[in-house]
Amino acid sequence: MKKYDVIVVGAGVSGLLAALTLSKHGKKVLVLEKGEHLGGNCNSYVVDGYQVDTGAHAITHLIEGPLPRLMDNYFDFLPVFEDYGYYYVRTENGLTKVPSNLKDFVTFDVLPRKDRLILSQTLTKALTLSSFGIDLSDQSVYDFLPKNLCKDTYDFVDTISGFLSGKSMKDTSAQRVLSGSSFVRDSITQEQFDAMIGKFEHKKRQSTESILSSILPYHLHASLQARVDKVAQPFTSLERLATNKVNYSQGYPRKGLKALLNAILYSFPDTVEIKSECEVTGILVESEKVYGVEADDIYLADLIIYTGFATDLPELIKDLPQAYIEELKGIVHTKSLTIWLGLKEELPEFKYTGSEIWFKDFAYWAMPISNYDPSLAPKDKQLVGFSFVIDSEQTEEHELKKAYDTIFRALPNIEKYIDMQHEQVMIPEKAAVTINGKFADIRTPVKNLYIAGTDTDRRSMGITRASYSIIELLKILNEDGNLH
Repeated sequence: MKKYDVIVVGAGVSGLLAALTLSKHGKKVLVLEKGEHLGGNCNSYVVDGYQVDTGAHAITHLIEGPLPRLMDNYFDFLPVFEDYGYYYVRTENGLTKVPSNLKDFVTFDVLPRKDRLILSQTLTKALTLSSFGIDLSDQSVYDFLPKNLCKDTYDFVDTISGFLSGKSMKDTSAQRVLSGSSFVRDSITQEQFDAMIGKFEHKKRQSTESILSSILPYHLHASLQARVDKVAQPFTSLERLATNKVNYSQGYPRKGLKALLNAILYSFPDTVEIKSECEVTGILVESEKVYGVEADDIYLADLIIYTGFATDLPELIKDLPQAYIEELKGIVHTKSLTIWLGLKEELPEFKYTGSEIWFKDFAYWAMPISNYDPSLAPKDKQLVGFSFVIDSEQTEEHELKKAYDTIFRALPNIEKYIDMQHEQVMIPEKAAVTINGKFADIRTPVKNLYIAGTDTDRRSMGITRASYSIIELLKILNEDGNLH
């Protein structure tokens, strides 16, 4: 039986970030992953010469956000982020930029003029209330809207809600839409980070600078750094009604998601050991305190970080309090489907960087990721990912057919150009941000057993939400005397 300072259960991005940060605080860490591959939903792999990601991703909050804070303090290697580009709406008439502020709504002719005016007034009301400290987390987007809008407008709002929370506008909070659209921003400055985790000797890199300096321009678009340099002063929330950009501080990693995964793995010190295809079947507890885990062997540690699904925790520990088990049952999951299409040539329909949404009938969010980096597709070809929120009550075959029908309706000419097709069904976050959905606390009823991951933090989504979770984990470990 080997003894470690920390055992991390799960090697998704949350588990790997937990292992990296704790190892840089001097801990000897063991990571146990039941699957063959590391990274979870932060990975890439090759299909017929095309490098697909595990779902379509935009990396958000790259200025004063959680991921750059972790990168600045713990990474030895930094990925390069391309400027994300723009968000578009696709209709039968082509592409239109998604409105970011009140001025944009005026010219957003995808929706009727009357509805645009009503949405602008509703947005102003919501942001004003939020700016004065009123929490809108318990008020649904649907309840916030007037009931005299046309079907297209409701479908548009429902689609935005779905891609921000995984659920419909009746289950999505108004606060989630404000934060997901960059009107409300949760920054983490270095000073705030230092205050949360206590004294920590930051590693100084010789050959790399800050995360902002690693965001480089690409020949198809202006760099994020150039846009950042134009910001002379911070804007208040209300000022963003006129100035906001939905794509503020967003990027996509050059060479795909695997570049971010590799940056984490290459930054590990020798004090981290990783075992894949090693499923944890039990978490060992004595006198209400953890002392190890059971997997292919017994591994001992006085500190356990669990980064699997919080809803699965009762299967690993006997005699958890019933009230705690019931709380975990309130966590809501959402399924997504991503269809990757490799195209025989670069199509004019995808001559942009960024992403597009189709909001009629079965909505999708699509990204032509080879536009950021041509090496992700064979020469002169193109790679596009289409993501859908799917109905867990229906069969995957039913949802897959419906998804392909939607793609071919939105893009009637695309079928004859398909060179490769690949489907992924996954749970993009371990908890959906809904009105009544629950999230797990990082602390558990068992001493020195902590949970980290996208089911412990409501902010943002995907990799950014995982990063928020890890910073909260570090803060709590510091408060409990388990970090340094």
